[in-house]
Amino acid sequence: MRILIADTDSVAVNHLVKVLGKSSYAVDQVRTADEALNMFKHYDYDLFITELGLADLPGEELIRQLRRSRISTPIMVLSARTDSPTKVAAFSAGADDYVTKPFDMSEAQARIQALTRRAYGISEPRLRVGPLELDLESRMVSVNGHFLHLTSKEYAILELLLLRKGAVLTKDMFLNHLYGGIDEPEMKIIDVFICKLRRKLQRFGAEHMITTVWGRGYILQDPAVMHNNTSHVTAQGFSDGTPPMRQAG
Repeated sequence: MRILIADTDSVAVNHLVKVLGKSSYAVDQVRTADEALNMFKHYDYDLFITELGLADLPGEELIRQLRRSRISTPIMVLSARTDSPTKVAAFSAGADDYVTKPFDMSEAQARIQALTRRAYGISEPRLRVGPLELDLESRMVSVNGHFLHLTSKEYAILELLLLRKGAVLTKDMFLNHLYGGIDEPEMKIIDVFICKLRRKLQRFGAEHMITTVWGRGYILQDPAVMHNNTSHVTAQGFSDGTPPMRQAG
């Protein structure tokens, strides 16, 4: 998952950035509201964390501008201000959560996990598709009860596929999710990661869950759904005009 943080370089937030990075979150950090607004013009985020005392614009106004721009990304406020009027103003502007500084790191992580799950309509930390299960909190992945040992990049790709199951994800979307426009490798690296993921899933008979949609990207589907949809496929593709899908990477 990808997070944007707007903060004036506080020690606590810098530590939070390091902790989130170690937990496989992709984190971008800016210091001003203008930089935050510009980032939202170019990238999609699963969560936005901001303080209220930004130098160029009050945090409440930044949140209000994001909501006026129809950006529905969950927003968490980090602030040393504990008075009720300030909290009410932040929530009224469109914030989803408010955490006071200094904050407990484990509590902040738990709130972040809850907000990002809610953004995808997930009520519990486990994602399940067919025999595949992914725990968002422990970062553990299993197939039919057998645990998979994944690299951070393989986990991030599988997490995104599970969060958006049934949707075709382009290679640009994967690159954005993994690297966020910073030192991005060539696009073919996504094919390499997918190939490695399929090999690991193959050990337990689940390699066919990740399917290539030629000219578009990759999609993860429940094997049962894939079987039910087989009758709708023709030599030219699906009856709705969707191009045919193949397994080759």
